[in-house]
Amino acid sequence: MTDREAGETAPFDLAAMRMHYRAEGLTEADLADTPVQQFAHWFQQAAAEAHLFEPNAMVVSTADAEGRPSSRTVLLKAFDEQGFVFYTNYGSRKARDLTANPHVSLLFPWHPMARQVIVQGTARRTGRDETAAYFRTRPHGSQLGAWASAQSTVIADREVVDAQYAELATRYPEGEQVPVPPHWGGFRVVPQSVEFWQGRENRLHDRLRYVARTDGSWRVERLSP
Repeated sequence: MTDREAGETAPFDLAAMRMHYRAEGLTEADLADTPVQQFAHWFQQAAAEAHLFEPNAMVVSTADAEGRPSSRTVLLKAFDEQGFVFYTNYGSRKARDLTANPHVSLLFPWHPMARQVIVQGTARRTGRDETAAYFRTRPHGSQLGAWASAQSTVIADREVVDAQYAELATRYPEGEQVPVPPHWGGFRVVPQSVEFWQGRENRLHDRLRYVARTDGSWRVERLSP
């Protein structure tokens, strides 16, 4: 029996799969005064990149009370000097993790630009007024979806969700206001460090990280690639 017959299924030479980055570098002199200002600059460029799908998509990594990690892709919905905001069902796995352990990592994988942004910080729930204001901006179907799905719970089949959604669509037809679910809302990730990663040739990438000081200011440090 060959190695492939014994268990190798991918017809790819993974060891040979690599991109050769030749982007311009990132220097300390390039950076804005705060990580949020620098993020805004890079995000504006990412949003203009034609080949970058959903630049506000980020990988949110959490760990439960026992330290068991989990990751998933979530959409960033707001950011300012107070932090980075996303929304979820408060009964979901990520929300349960953050309730038990507020330490969180966000990763923006902007591959077409050979860039990454990595945020490490702590999460806290947004206020209900802020949550309601955002909920009202969601499409009608997404508002219904927030009610229809008991996120992360085991269900028998797809029909369970579809039936719940259909019942809600009858109760709240298009044009009628959908109440904000009490079990749904936002998390604001308050950054403690923010790393800006720029791919360079020969894997000698530029990695500059802002680290929060106790007085609210930031220091910048360069990490070895």
